[in-house]
Amino acid sequence: MQPHYGFAGFMGKRVHLGVTGSIAAFKAIDLVRSLQQADCMVSATLTDAAVRFVTPLSFEALGASPVYTGMFSETPDADTAFAHLEPGQAADAMLIAPATANILAKLAFGLADDMLSCQALAFPGPKIVAPAMNPRMWAAPATQRNWEMLGELGYIRVFPEAGSVACGDIGTGRLAPLDEIFLATLKALAPRDMAGKQVLVTLGPTREPWDAVRFWSNPSSGTMGACVAVAAYLRGADVTVVAGPTGLTFPCDMAVVSVTTARQMYEACTDLWPSMDMACLTAAVADYRPVPFGESKFKKSTSAGAGITVEFETNPDILKSLGESKRDGQKLIGFAAETDNIREEAARKLAAKNLDLIAANNIGKAGSGFGVATNEMFVLDAKGRKEQWPQLPKTEVAWRLWDHLLLD
Repeated sequence: MQPHYGFAGFMGKRVHLGVTGSIAAFKAIDLVRSLQQADCMVSATLTDAAVRFVTPLSFEALGASPVYTGMFSETPDADTAFAHLEPGQAADAMLIAPATANILAKLAFGLADDMLSCQALAFPGPKIVAPAMNPRMWAAPATQRNWEMLGELGYIRVFPEAGSVACGDIGTGRLAPLDEIFLATLKALAPRDMAGKQVLVTLGPTREPWDAVRFWSNPSSGTMGACVAVAAYLRGADVTVVAGPTGLTFPCDMAVVSVTTARQMYEACTDLWPSMDMACLTAAVADYRPVPFGESKFKKSTSAGAGITVEFETNPDILKSLGESKRDGQKLIGFAAETDNIREEAARKLAAKNLDLIAANNIGKAGSGFGVATNEMFVLDAKGRKEQWPQLPKTEVAWRLWDHLLLD
């Protein structure tokens, strides 16, 4: 799992996982692990076809409980007599992954002839479905009709991806990446307190070219900003990411604008900002850019061993520009990566850039800054509220930032 998808904090939430008879059924075991890492409790139902690929014991060994199989127990008792209703009474979301063409048809038409289809029909909460099947089965008109019907019925649909499948055919029908399925499930469990909000997030470094091969930059990985973006996404916001050069990926329905230089990031942000409700600018933007040497590679022989002098120009201040043009109702969060006088610098930037909230960290301190999974933050807002957060996972920092901004 990518680090910016690793949100915990869903303790007390339960997901009921349905597994059907697809070769991809073994991947459901990893979904159990991921959901448990998010602090979710997991129960499961395996269809008769699914147990041909994976065993109930595999899920039980990981702590999934209860694990259901057939509709009728050989030794019925009070605990199993109404097992087809139990997930709807105890679970917060139902996930069916992988979902075969057969279960899609049952769900679409309300059939209930086995344990899983009965549980789905009786489940009142959010239901997520992630298909996996042969591309020709997926493309069949009946399957496409059933898929559209599920959307109309309110199912959260995670579309399959294209690629090679077990039989050797190539096309759309592979189970979606587990990260996508996992995020769709967390989104169904998360509060919807940012629903309808348009949110802008910047992240990563910028690169300022000097010659054909060299650039001025910094070691930002973009992970902190990615956590901020995904946290808002999970809470229902429509998120647009403006990303400097990173290797990060994002949910398929999140808008991403890729840029390289500070000026490109400035242009993208100033274009987007008027249509946004909130923005969180985490990008480590280069304050200065080298005056270009030219389009060719600088050769060491040019300086004859005497060294070189590189001149710099000032880049636009993106955070300040957005703060100056902020309209009533818009909220703006800034980040301050510092090495000294953390609190004083945070207070100065909060006022100078017209921010609603600033989060400052000491990048010279172990476990807080570039290239690590945690941050230790000093948080200050425009109303004078101050908080010192201990070293926390960046996912937790991101969640808390939105909590803090939404206090008003």
